[in-house]
Amino acid sequence: MQRVYGAQNEMCLATQQLSKQLLAYEKQNFALGKGDEEVISTLHYFSKVVDELNVLHTELAKQLADTMVLPIIQFREKDLTEVSTLKDLFGLASNEHDLSMAKYSRLPKKKENEKVKTDVVKEVAAARRKQHLSSLQYYCALNALQYRKRVAMMEPMIGFAHGQINFFKKGAEMFSQSMDSFLSSVADMVQSIQVELEAEAEKMRVSQQELLSVEESVYAPDFDVAAPQINRNLIQKAGYLNLRNKTGLVTTTWERLYFFTQGGNLMCQPRGAVAGGLIQDLDNCSVMAVDCEDRRYCFQITTPNGKSGIILQAESRKENEEWICAINNISRQIYLTDNPEAVAIKLNQTALQAVTPITSFGKKPESSCPSQNLRNAETEDDKIVSQAAVRADDADELIAPGTPIQFDIVLPATEFLDQNRGSRRINPFGETEDETFPEAEDSLLQQMFVVRFLGSMAVKTDNTTEVIYEAMRQVLAARAIHNIFRTTESHLMVTSQTLRLIDPQTQVTRANFELTSITQFAAHQENKRLVGFVVRTPESTGGQSLSTYVFESNSEGEKICYAINLGKEIIAVQKDPEALAQLMLSIPLTNDGKYVLLNDQPDDNDGSPSENRGAESEA
Repeated sequence: MQRVYGAQNEMCLATQQLSKQLLAYEKQNFALGKGDEEVISTLHYFSKVVDELNVLHTELAKQLADTMVLPIIQFREKDLTEVSTLKDLFGLASNEHDLSMAKYSRLPKKKENEKVKTDVVKEVAAARRKQHLSSLQYYCALNALQYRKRVAMMEPMIGFAHGQINFFKKGAEMFSQSMDSFLSSVADMVQSIQVELEAEAEKMRVSQQELLSVEESVYAPDFDVAAPQINRNLIQKAGYLNLRNKTGLVTTTWERLYFFTQGGNLMCQPRGAVAGGLIQDLDNCSVMAVDCEDRRYCFQITTPNGKSGIILQAESRKENEEWICAINNISRQIYLTDNPEAVAIKLNQTALQAVTPITSFGKKPESSCPSQNLRNAETEDDKIVSQAAVRADDADELIAPGTPIQFDIVLPATEFLDQNRGSRRINPFGETEDETFPEAEDSLLQQMFVVRFLGSMAVKTDNTTEVIYEAMRQVLAARAIHNIFRTTESHLMVTSQTLRLIDPQTQVTRANFELTSITQFAAHQENKRLVGFVVRTPESTGGQSLSTYVFESNSEGEKICYAINLGKEIIAVQKDPEALAQLMLSIPLTNDGKYVLLNDQPDDNDGSPSENRGAESEA
């Protein structure tokens, strides 16, 4: 009975755990795809059913404990223990009676000591009385046990039977109606899954037979070398390549590894590794096919600074050309456009020119004869290509594709201090050193802003502010791609003659821009803290170059633009005293006689960090 009760308790625990496991089935990570929503919902219903069964099993276990186990325990602990105790008491009383009778038997015949004889007689009488009482109690308990031993086995079995009957009765009432239809629907679902499995297995058997009937030449790595079907519009690629490693001055080894592209990066994952590692940053890189020793289908990736990068070998002509086209598309940052596939189709001709080996440039195919597949793709996606091409052309008119971005043009103060130790400070902008800047003392305008340099890049034109917005977009996108989040904080002083970048700790001037050289300036239309300006500087060749500088300000960028505009107006009217005086009357004075901007807040100039400096992430 203890075993039956223990099994029932185990059933309660088992059903409880089963219900939890059914709910956790959807969290199991299978290697194959999902698509088990119907199965998961069915298992959730089964979990509910098992919970209800668990309630019945728990109630049955309680009934077995009260009506089966408890009576038999009471019989064992009460009745049997009582009989054993009375038996022991009867044995003690019999021993005392024997001892008293032994004393009585040793009394002498002479009547010398009547008092001793009287005490022994009383002791014998008390022992007999005690023995008689214990024997009667023991006798009664034995007689009662003859009846109780039969009742003790009946009562637990009656409780067991009633508990099981109630369990099955409640189970029938609970599940007889609702479970019949549910179980039939589940059976139909299982049957349909079996049918689908058999159909899939038959399909796989047919596929295997077709594969066995195909010629072995199809499995050759370069079976379609004469006319391979090449997709030249890829913006991502993955597969096995051979990587060349130099082991000595003239010796090399080749290692077969798995390569894949992710964003603007070329990744490599060795066999058995759980993740890939960065091999090459593909932004602004160049790629071309090369003749390498006695190996075919090799191509080389060259870094933006012109250094030779890695050399890889594909297993076929198709793989070789697709890898070159994909890397060429990625290097142009096509993946950052709204419709990268359409832009890749537009720039397909450039990718076609890159697949010719260096040693045979004279045999390149004519660029005016694209393949029939390319012509069909351009016909189907004509509208998409035209829209993407317009956006790409607009950006190309402002900033040349592949223009490098400078993130560290403003050197930290520590580097300036290092340059000043024992030698003259070198200005990174190539300007003459002027630590005093006397025009700051005589300037009619002097306004300070806390800014952080984000990047600069060369541009084609300064006729529109759109060039500043495009430069902001490319700088922030490049920072996000390359995970560059560290910025250098500076003080931007706007005077009536120059823009100066000053280190807040050492007060060293990092850069100096003449207001006359600033041709365009604007703040971002959505992120009000972003501001940029275009600087026109003369070159040694006699021409002029245009560069856009992008900053993030603690205050609104419109204030900086207003200050620059006011400085340029002061420059424009300096030769006209009346116009200059009328302009100055509209600007309030500080206590030291300097002109400041309207609505300027002192906390913008305290150098404290902004609460929201995440210009890159915000954009």
